[in-house]
Amino acid sequence: MKTALLSALVLFTVLESVSTASEPNALRARIPRDTIIQGFPCAKGDAWFYPDGSLNQCTLSRTTVLGDLQVPRRSVIELWPNGATRHLTLPHNGVISGYRVRGGALLRGSSQGDVTAFYPSGRLRSIVLVGDQTIHGVPCGAGASTLFSDSVDGGNHVDFYEDGQLQSCKLTRDFAGQKPGQRLVLPDEPNPLTAKR
Repeated sequence: MKTALLSALVLFTVLESVSTASEPNALRARIPRDTIIQGFPCAKGDAWFYPDGSLNQCTLSRTTVLGDLQVPRRSVIELWPNGATRHLTLPHNGVISGYRVRGGALLRGSSQGDVTAFYPSGRLRSIVLVGDQTIHGVPCGAGASTLFSDSVDGGNHVDFYEDGQLQSCKLTRDFAGQKPGQRLVLPDEPNPLTAKR
């Protein structure tokens, strides 16, 4: 009985340590003190690594400059295999690329809801707004973001094309023949506006 219980505990620990990171093959390691890893100031505690040993995810131990962004300490950063920022979860609401974005998802118990996403090139891909904001002339809404109603690539997120142009958002008011609450999807090339229901 003790052997079965011990085996179950070990299996749970291994599954939990792999499944906590968003990268399915990431391995968890405990960092004994604040440490610079690949130029990122990672805080003491858990960090995840790709199988080749490169950093996948950690919590920042101090305010860090990423390109033109000032990222506050306690933010969780996840990297693409090429070392570029993939996802960023702020410890509280903040400003990224001039947009007021939602933070604090980890403090509310969600691990996916209020994530800012980036392309492998480092360009902004997706944000969750704090309040309604006009983006490139389009009235975009913050909506409610929860683990069950939102994902990194949809729901109430505002999405951008890699060139920085608005790709899609939920409308807060009538716009270009579309109704409030509809997700406006702008084409990558100059075409009439379309909306998904």
